[in-house]
Amino acid sequence: MADDLPKVAIWDPDEMSILVARGAATGELLREVEAILTVDLGAPATSDDRFVCFCGALVELPGEVTPLVAADVSRGPV
Repeated sequence: MADDLPKVAIWDPDEMSILVARGAATGELLREVEAILTVDLGAPATSDDRFVCFCGALVELPGEVTPLVAADVSRGPV
């Protein structure tokens, strides 16, 4: 499991969602979401900035997070 991360993002299997702490740095959030998907849930790793579910479907981020991710990705790799 991705236990060595600071718990900015937490997988909630009952709701099939990932809970995110308010005020979290976008870079940390992206790393934790990627770790949850790939390490904990077995999703394939991608070489771009998209997240993929363990079933192979693209993971859609909520509308309010998408601009933050786009701005963070434009600054370089996380």
